[in-house]
Amino acid sequence: MSLIDSWIVALRAARKSPATIKQYTDGLRQFADWAEDTGVPPHLDRATVNAFSAHLLDLGREPATVRARQLSLKRYSAWLADEGEIPEDRLIGLKSAKLDSKVVEPLTEDEIRALLKSCATGDQFRARRDTAIVRFMLETGARAGETAALTVSGVDLIEGRAVIVRGKGGKGRTVPFGPNTGQAIDRYVRTRRTHRLADTDALWLGDRGKPFSYDGLHKALRERAVAAGIDRFHPHLLRHTAAHRWLAAGGSENGLMAGAGWTRPDMLVRYTKAQSEARAADEARRLNLGEF
Repeated sequence: MSLIDSWIVALRAARKSPATIKQYTDGLRQFADWAEDTGVPPHLDRATVNAFSAHLLDLGREPATVRARQLSLKRYSAWLADEGEIPEDRLIGLKSAKLDSKVVEPLTEDEIRALLKSCATGDQFRARRDTAIVRFMLETGARAGETAALTVSGVDLIEGRAVIVRGKGGKGRTVPFGPNTGQAIDRYVRTRRTHRLADTDALWLGDRGKPFSYDGLHKALRERAVAAGIDRFHPHLLRHTAAHRWLAAGGSENGLMAGAGWTRPDMLVRYTKAQSEARAADEARRLNLGEF
């Protein structure tokens, strides 16, 4: 694990996002910690990585988390082999943990109202920032990392659109937003002018004159959700909710895929599965095809 810093340099050169680099290095460090705690040599081979994966599953980690940790080790092993640091990549062909087909229920309208009400409390700067973030994510379906990386110069409040410079897979796109979200962002931007870092281009700034990171966004929204009484909250739930609300309002699947930055239809199904029957029932009532 002594070459992690060199790998980080390589990942940056390959233009991997900060969130991806963090995910990869977290996986490596967890593997190293497990090996040290158990006295197992940290060899990058199938048997050792499978033992590590089994350990994570025994701890109750989600299969998706285990698969992410495996991917970190596979990417690192491949890089070591490419760089000539190891004779061969012994993780080629390693089978990933089987994912559960989980159904994620979107936020209800009452939960959305409770979350927004929670955001409106406390210090004005933080209240306006958190309200704008929640409204933006709920309307556009942008990922947490994409939202955290927004810039002042990339948001056009008059036209109602924001540029996501680097989405998942390195793809950028422009997402539209409506007047209510625009008003919330405008209120925040006006309050932002008094911040110590107001001259920087990062849209979201932290409390007490500090920058605002991806982790800061997670922490801020979780605190708001707890105050709103939403126990099952994770920032990614806003993306699920946005996808459901789009289709429930009659939006097209192609439009949703473009806005959310998906290139595969199976991702749309995954994010909107929970309420698919309810939407189908509403659509059937509107169509009223039993009337001849």
